[in-house]
This record gives sequence, structure tokens and C-alpha cells, in this order.
Amino acid sequence: MIEVRKMKQRKIDKLLLKNGHIIDPGLGMDLICDVLVVDKKIVRIEQNIAADDAHTIDMTGLLITPGLFDMHVHFREPGREDEETIKSGCLAAAAAGFTGVCPMPDTQPAADTRSIIEFIISEAASSAVDVYPIGAVTKGRRGEELTEMAEMVEAGAVAFSDAGRSIRHADMVRRSMEYMSMFNVPLIAHCEDVALAAGGAMHEGAVSTRLGLPGMPGVAESIIVARDILLAEFTKSQLHIAHISTARSLDIIRKAKQRGIHVTCDVTPFHLCLTDDSIKTYDANFKVNPPLRAESDRLALVEGLRDGTIDVIASDHAPHAPEEKDVEFGAAPFGAVGLETALGLILDRLVAPGHLSLPEALKKMSVAPRSILGLPSTPIEVGACANFSFIDTELKWQVDSKKFYSKCRNSPFNGWDLKGKARGIYNEGILCWTGEGTGR
Repeated sequence: MIEVRKMKQRKIDKLLLKNGHIIDPGLGMDLICDVLVVDKKIVRIEQNIAADDAHTIDMTGLLITPGLFDMHVHFREPGREDEETIKSGCLAAAAAGFTGVCPMPDTQPAADTRSIIEFIISEAASSAVDVYPIGAVTKGRRGEELTEMAEMVEAGAVAFSDAGRSIRHADMVRRSMEYMSMFNVPLIAHCEDVALAAGGAMHEGAVSTRLGLPGMPGVAESIIVARDILLAEFTKSQLHIAHISTARSLDIIRKAKQRGIHVTCDVTPFHLCLTDDSIKTYDANFKVNPPLRAESDRLALVEGLRDGTIDVIASDHAPHAPEEKDVEFGAAPFGAVGLETALGLILDRLVAPGHLSLPEALKKMSVAPRSILGLPSTPIEVGACANFSFIDTELKWQVDSKKFYSKCRNSPFNGWDLKGKARGIYNEGILCWTGEGTGR
């Protein structure tokens, strides 16, 4: 079993990957070949490439894919560097096989100004992981006054969200959508009717009743999903629904897409692999928002991936300090770390059983999120910038949160046996490798 803490990082200008299984879902490419990279660019994709002066890695049995991209992470800096920093978050992302991430703006202070967006980008400048910040829609994420979005877009923000807070007033949502449309960036919506969900700790249903915990009804999500979709239709703007969790929300989105409304959505591995029944141990690591739903919802989400209604799989990586999670369930904060288990869960629990093909899964974790955010694609073709994830689909490993690169350990999957894991990434001329045999 690979020890993730042994990840090596090295600047390499000339890299030769031998006998790799290349899968590029954007190009429809699926072949075994060599890849030669010189000065960050792909210069050859052929059989039997010879380059004596190149750093060479035997990729036999490993996948080479466009770099995975996570459009929903919480890196906590500035403000809660004890839980995660930009640098530790980037290390966790690299170990997990991601070459790009989007940190949410729920920092302290919120990422609601140009200076904070610039700070986040500067902190990640030397990393192999590209960081594209998401700015706050409203000042302080309070839902009262719009931020200076133009300045944040100019500084590098690629979308806007109030991250974990649903914007209460419809007129504020409308104004924000109209403003964002000027810059062709999406609103990423956390959909939750605050009044309906107030005081809840888990999904409202038979399990919450049995456990004696206050519930958050699924309709609290679906009402706001419907509202925001109608406003996106009215304003002719781009809307992305984050971490959908209910069958009803999914059905609303499916029908909206059929009507031609510009709406996309993502789902997390938490909601694809767990249900509210997981909370029976009262382990606060299972407390996430939106909450884990019923099995019928989980099955609907899997079908939504299959039929294309769900565009993206995102981790919603949310680290919390142990003293915050090690309390009674109702008092614990929502959120769980998700970066370093995301790929393994998708490969083991969705691809291996046949719920989703490997190219489809890779598309939802690489090509689709970049497209939604209007970011450059990362095709594996001659002349393109080299941006790769290296994946071993056969590697069996056990989740051990103590070995995470993230600063926090609040994973609901600790101890799970999985098959499939990232072995490394290559981006910006930097090789990050978690396995043995990094070549000469």
C-alpha cells in the first residue's frame, strides 16, 4: 500500500511517460502510448519515444488523464489556518490527483475583496495545483450588499457564491445574476430555505425521528433550487447548483435543462456513497450540509450522473479542527474533508460496479468543471500545456485520515477499503508523485 506522506515534488523540464494508458474524455482518446513533454508543452504522443536526456517514468498499468479539477473546496485561509492553509490544501489536492481547485469564499474575513482574491492566488503561486478563487456574492456573505465583483474578476475570481449560505432575498439573487452576466461568470448557489432548515442537524425523516435529532427537510433545498432556476431563466444568466442532495432537486434541474435554461450542478461523494442511516452512531464526521439524505435520494443522484443531469463531481472538502467535531452531534459544525478520498470513492463505488463508465467519471472530474467556469481545457494533444493526473485503478488501499495532507482528519470514510488511487500529477512543470519508481 502506498504511503501518501512520501509524495515527492520536483521541477522537471523534460519528461517522458512510457507506456501509459491515455484516456482523454474531452477528445474521446483511449490508447496506450508514450508522451514527451518539453518546457511544459506536449511535443510528442507516439509509440516507442526515445529521449535519453528526459526524466523517464514507466507508466505501465497507469492512466494518464487530463488533470482532475475540484470546483468546490474550503481552504480556510485567511482566518482559520489551524484547519487548512492554501499550501496544505494544495498538497492534499496534489496527493488526491487534482491539478486545479476552486476555494470557496467562506474564509475569515470572507473572500469579498480584490485584495483577498489576490492573496489566495499569490499563496498558491509556487504550487503544482492551479488555484482559482471563488468570490463572495455579498459583503461578509451576509446577503445584504453586493460585493465589487468587477474588481474580483479582474483579480482572478472565476465565479461567485456565498458558500454555505443561501441568499435569502430573491431580489438580491436577481441583482447578483444580472451583475455576473456582465462578466460571463456563474453564480454557484447553496440552495437552502433557511427558515425551513433552521436548527436542523440531519435529514428530516424516519432516521432523524428514531435518533431524536432535529431534521432538515429535503424540500428546504428544492424550494431554493426552483427559485434560483426561475431567476436564472428570467435574467438569462448562468447558474450552478452546488452539492445537490435530493431526488426532487434533481428532477427540477432535469426539467430546467430540457427547457434550455443555463443551469448546471454538482454532487459530492458524500451524497453518492452515504445516507442518513450512517448517522446512527452519532459520529459528527457524518454531519455535512446539505445533510446525507435517504437511500431513494442517493439512488436518484447516481441515476442523475448516468443520464447526464449532474455535470460535475466535487469534493466539498471542508476541514474542521478536532475539538470542534468531537462534541455532541447537534453542536458540531457541518462539513467533512473530502479531497483525498474523492477519486477512490468514485472509482470503487461508482465505476467498478458499472454505475458510471471511467471516461464519464473522468469527464465529470476534469473536463466539465473547467468548461462550466470558462477555464482553458487541458487536452492531451501535441502543442497543449502538460496538465496530467496519474491514476492506478487497480491499487487497493485503506483510508487512514492520519496520513492525509490536509491539516484535518474529519473524514466519514476513515477505515474504508477502496480500489483506485492517484499516483501523482504533473502541472506547471512540476511532478508530484505519491508512488515508487519516479524514474531516473
